[in-house]
Amino acid sequence: MGALEYTVGQLAKASQTKAVTIRYYERQGLMREPPRSGGGYRLYNDADLDRLLFIRRSRHLGFSLDSVRELLDLADRSDAPCADVNAKVLEHLRDVRERLAQLRALELELKRLSTCCEGGGVIRDCRIIEALSGERVEPGKIKA
Repeated sequence: MGALEYTVGQLAKASQTKAVTIRYYERQGLMREPPRSGGGYRLYNDADLDRLLFIRRSRHLGFSLDSVRELLDLADRSDAPCADVNAKVLEHLRDVRERLAQLRALELELKRLSTCCEGGGVIRDCRIIEALSGERVEPGKIKA
């Protein structure tokens, strides 16, 4: 373990992460709760900075906190198969592709809606409002 070099504010600055986020990651078990100085300040080391940067990069790539936790568990076990990490990345990639397909469908629907309106009328005649309101259906009987 490296020398204790960072207060939470210094770690926040070094990692471009808010101190409140660092404390949140500690509460979530993603980071260890650090020892404290005589004055009660949290004290972090370079390993903590590296772990925080790993978390930030993983979150930037869209991994959930649970997935980050699993990746950290794998990273902490140097003898774990690399294939486990790759499987986690491929699973996330599938999820991202599915969300992209959903977003593309949403984009098309919004484009379709926007063509319903020429913008020159009043709300009571608005075709978009009409389309969004639709007709009521009984629960469990979704209109196709």
